Amino acid sequence: MSDVKITASIVLYNTPRSQIDSVLKSVFESGCVEILYIIDNSPSDRWRILENRNEGDCKNTKIRYIHNENLGYGASHNLAMQEAIESGSVYHIVLNPDISFGEEVLSALTNFMEENKEASYVLPKVVYPDGEIQYLCKLLPTPGDLIFRRFLPKSWGKKRNDRYCLKMSGYDKVINPPCLSGCFMFLRLSVLAENSIFFDEGYFMYCEDFDLMRRLHRVSKTLYFPGVQIIHDHQKESYKNRKMLIAHIKSAVRYFGKFGWWFDRERREMNKKILQEIFLDE
Repeated sequence: MSDVKITASIVLYNTPRSQIDSVLKSVFESGCVEILYIIDNSPSDRWRILENRNEGDCKNTKIRYIHNENLGYGASHNLAMQEAIESGSVYHIVLNPDISFGEEVLSALTNFMEENKEASYVLPKVVYPDGEIQYLCKLLPTPGDLIFRRFLPKSWGKKRNDRYCLKMSGYDKVINPPCLSGCFMFLRLSVLAENSIFFDEGYFMYCEDFDLMRRLHRVSKTLYFPGVQIIHDHQKESYKNRKMLIAHIKSAVRYFGKFGWWFDRERREMNKKILQEIFLDE
């Protein structure tokens, strides 16, 4: 692996200790992350004790703990990314706390990015704890895509949803979708800095990853790489919690208000391009 500086950030909000320990273990054992930013939006700063690990089992990783008011998911990660850029970091990883991965993952992704200089982002294969694959490569969504996924029975919109999630790609090769999940974002910071592309802080949570990925895709490749995999213990909180559902709806309204509801030429062109690439490669 090339000798490059890598940083990472995790946003906490009343996060269970078991999740925190799991993701920290993954980061520490990789031996790749120089600074781990923990942005704690919880009411209290009880997790400041994590800074004590700077003298313990962190190996090459220093913890930078930031406790502040709850600015939202994207705004909190922006704080870390701005500091990371100022510190000279080359790559930055935006992590959900419900992520875990093997020690080989970060070095493999770094090597992949070093070989693909035109890429600003890479997402590895993502699976549930039981090994089932998560289909996180997507077309840019239409309002209908999000409505079918959230409110209608799966059987009613299966064909449409399979197309939206690019299942026809097989998830077994490198592809360049315009929309990927934000649960694990391996980012080339120079592209963000040179183009002033960061999370839109108008989103409190949800859809901020779609927004960021779309803007990155305009200027670079945003790649899916199935050569390594991570585990995402995704709980789909907006399906269980009315407050989270309302937050999701507000974010979707902001997203479509910004880029277009049914009439969105850029969405049509980006989606057409990735579909052509997938079918030509078959």
